Amino acid sequence: MSRHPTIKWAQRSDKVFITVELPDAKNVKQKLEPEGKFSFFATAGADNVPYEVVLDLFDKIDVDESKSSITSRNICYLVKKAEDNWWSRLIKQEGKSPTFLKADWDKWVDEDEQDSEPAGADMDMGDIDFSQLNMGGGLGDFDADEPEEDESDTEEEIEDGKHEHSESQAATPASTEVEIKA
Repeated sequence: MSRHPTIKWAQRSDKVFITVELPDAKNVKQKLEPEGKFSFFATAGADNVPYEVVLDLFDKIDVDESKSSITSRNICYLVKKAEDNWWSRLIKQEGKSPTFLKADWDKWVDEDEQDSEPAGADMDMGDIDFSQLNMGGGLGDFDADEPEEDESDTEEEIEDGKHEHSESQAATPASTEVEIKA
């Protein structure tokens, strides 16, 4: 019995990206049919475990304009759609998608963002010298040159009952004075 490889997908209005995650795949056989049938078979691992998947894609595709690339980590497909339109899902089957089928968030672009540039691409920082910006908070914030004092109780103070955090002192408000060192 064969297993299903993990499949990630993303789309644009004119194409679908399908990535079959199967490291060290061997004997890869793939087939695309114009009506939208996607078939994949390969073996992987030391035991040559068979992996197979057949998907009925949401709509028709252009087989001649589609491409594939096999690497040592995965098999990538760029499937050209027959018509430029957004698919509501990858496969015709309605309802919950199979567990091996996942969105490829690294390639995903929403329909309304397809034609826009990536976020931040239009931000020109010019000649700004960020080291000159005063990003500090003022007095009492922190002093990187001064070692931090350890205000935790020592074991001796706790055993002797002389620790500062006793219940009698809990009701006393903490001092708000700031010690300024010269």
